[in-house]
Amino acid sequence: MKRIAAIQVFDFKNVKKGELEFKNNENYPYGSVLGLYGQNGSGKTALIEVLSLVKTVLCGQSVSLDFANHINVDAGFCKIVVQFTIDEKEVHSDVEYSFKLKKEMIDKKSNLNSEVDGEEKAVIFDEVLSYAYNDDQKKIIKSKLIDTTNSAIFGPKSKYKSLVGTSKLDELNLMVAKKIVRNESKSFIFSNEFLDVVRNRSKECKDEEFLRHVHIIETLVYFANHELFIIDTKNTGFISLGILPLSFHVPENESKSIGPYMIPLEQVSLVSELVFNKLNRIIENMNIVLQQLIPNLTIEIRKLGKELLKDNKIGYSVEFVSNKNGKSIPLKYESEGVKKIISILQLLIEVYNQPSIVVAIDELDAGIYEYLLGELLKIIGEQGKGQLIFTSHNLRPLETINKKFVAFTTTDPKNRYVRLKNIAANNNLRDVYYRDIALNDDVYDLTENAEISHAFRKAGEMSGC
Repeated sequence: MKRIAAIQVFDFKNVKKGELEFKNNENYPYGSVLGLYGQNGSGKTALIEVLSLVKTVLCGQSVSLDFANHINVDAGFCKIVVQFTIDEKEVHSDVEYSFKLKKEMIDKKSNLNSEVDGEEKAVIFDEVLSYAYNDDQKKIIKSKLIDTTNSAIFGPKSKYKSLVGTSKLDELNLMVAKKIVRNESKSFIFSNEFLDVVRNRSKECKDEEFLRHVHIIETLVYFANHELFIIDTKNTGFISLGILPLSFHVPENESKSIGPYMIPLEQVSLVSELVFNKLNRIIENMNIVLQQLIPNLTIEIRKLGKELLKDNKIGYSVEFVSNKNGKSIPLKYESEGVKKIISILQLLIEVYNQPSIVVAIDELDAGIYEYLLGELLKIIGEQGKGQLIFTSHNLRPLETINKKFVAFTTTDPKNRYVRLKNIAANNNLRDVYYRDIALNDDVYDLTENAEISHAFRKAGEMSGC
């Protein structure tokens, strides 16, 4: 079981400093739900974007300049610290990974054919990976495994020797790799270049300490690639454009594609037989839950014809339809809320059933009937096994889960995330929040109705209304 245990954010967008812990519900030790609520522009989406950045970095992918453009205007770089817990049988590990991100001008001399003056890139630097470990026989206090801040490659020396060995060729290759990944806006620790060296060494070295180090790194890589899912507001945007982003998790023994699979609803799609069978199986699984959420509603992927694809394999022309009360209509005519539920439903099924699945969703409440959403969250919070993190503009969904696992944004950029204190089980969360608005200016920037009314009137006069 893997979990995101806590996160610290420094100088990312309007978050000068934000710290948030994701603790399991003590009454339901396996599942974990955390909802983040707050006013517009107070850092809710920033949290989801930071988690998306973490996933990108751990997957060894290039960080887009969009992330670097989110660095706070008063800072030269942002810093992210994320803590994980890993539990395997009787073994428990606490892992911490931190890195900094900045913008840097591209050196035109490095590629005269493609670079232009003034072009920038994102740069990841000062990566540090640490962990603590304990089982029935051994306990290791938290210490640095890889520190790239003050070394040509990385320190500490003892850990470098353990992971890389004494090969001068590997040392040279890693020095080159460190420069390459910097230019490609990638992490060094989670780059293919570094992982290849470690994996090649693992074919021969069976030292217990070395294998433990490698296992920590490989676990994070697998987690980010196969078990961590980020659903941002682009998901809703695609739906509005007639595209259904279907997100899903594929078991380890199958293809490593995990979605989202972009389903065009405005036109007939051509898919391979392999994709058709996979989507058909996912949809059949989703229908078990969907018809309980929205009575008598199911969806299907309907074959319209068979074609031969370019690779000489069989493909199908397909259309996605919804069925209700014996009648079928194209799925594109369903409501935005229904399509949003469909797009994330398979991940919610995985969160309910799989301990290592972590899903973070921005604006989960947008477009979904609040009572239904509240019931979904209550069920997952009480009986689910995975970890669900979400933001919301609506307090109703948050009132259905354990009050200790609701966090709030503040108006203080140096303390963006808080949990309201002294909330008893019988307290009304809405009343507690409104009380804090009245007593604590940090929770909400108070508005003046008279001033708002005057502003409307003045704007109307200027526009000739």
